Amino acid sequence: MPRAVLRVLEAGPHCSLQDAGRAGMMRFGVPVSGPMDRVAMALAHHALGNPPGAAVAEVSLGGIVLQLEEGRLSVAVAGGGFMVEAGGRRLGSWSVVTLQEGDRLAVRRGPWGAWCCIAFAGVLQAEAWLGHVATHALSGLGGGALTAGRRLVIEDARLLPEAAIPCPVWARAPGDPVALVLGPQERFFGADRIEVLLGAPFRLSDAYDRMGVRLRGPSLAPDGALAIPSEPVLRGAVQVAGDGVATVLMADHQTTGGYPKIATLVGSELDGFAQLRPHAVVRFRAVTPEQAVAMVRLRAAALARRLGRA
Repeated sequence: MPRAVLRVLEAGPHCSLQDAGRAGMMRFGVPVSGPMDRVAMALAHHALGNPPGAAVAEVSLGGIVLQLEEGRLSVAVAGGGFMVEAGGRRLGSWSVVTLQEGDRLAVRRGPWGAWCCIAFAGVLQAEAWLGHVATHALSGLGGGALTAGRRLVIEDARLLPEAAIPCPVWARAPGDPVALVLGPQERFFGADRIEVLLGAPFRLSDAYDRMGVRLRGPSLAPDGALAIPSEPVLRGAVQVAGDGVATVLMADHQTTGGYPKIATLVGSELDGFAQLRPHAVVRFRAVTPEQAVAMVRLRAAALARRLGRA
């Protein structure tokens, strides 16, 4: 069967192998992990005709350079506005390209976005943990980090016509406020702190990884209850420490936490939020739980139509 082998020549921090993640395992203390931009991964696989949730190489702002050492292979690069160089040709992300033996694929930061993924037209061979390749960055469990010298083997390698992948129309525009639902512990924050959350600008700090990102801005210090019993936390939760600094939890977030959570980002906002870079300015707006459910359903229906599953 056709086989392709890629070697990692360079890789920035936080580059790793991911799949759709370990859904249903949080009750055992296992984080979900998976891609930072789930929509980008879904569209990359769709462009190649891959099964949903198959393994990809996730690339951070540090970029990555791969070289095809053996075989021929088509890949899809999706997510953000990264710059792509494939076999000496300069492209952008949201592209399906074909690599010939000896070609290099370089993915580097471009004008916008913080994460992208490289999907392979074939079956990426990688170590699974608890049935999934998704890498949990802190422990290293799963398919693992992408570092210089590592080789990626793709079995059943296929060639596909080169094409552009339409960027999703819901990619976040600069200045768009991010929708959130207040709670579940907004009762520990005074009305002035809620007003600040919904009125003041915040900046993403450099304390940013797959687990979460700290925000710089006005203090959101709670009135008390910094020792509430630990309880389940979700991706998108905005938890606030005693110093008033808020942290938005991301793909590798812990499964429980004891800091009060002033709000939770709406699920359909998370992929766009993940594409904000450190130092980007972000504002928030509150929606009701019912509005949040409607937003998620609308986004899911739009994605299903794009994937031909409607």
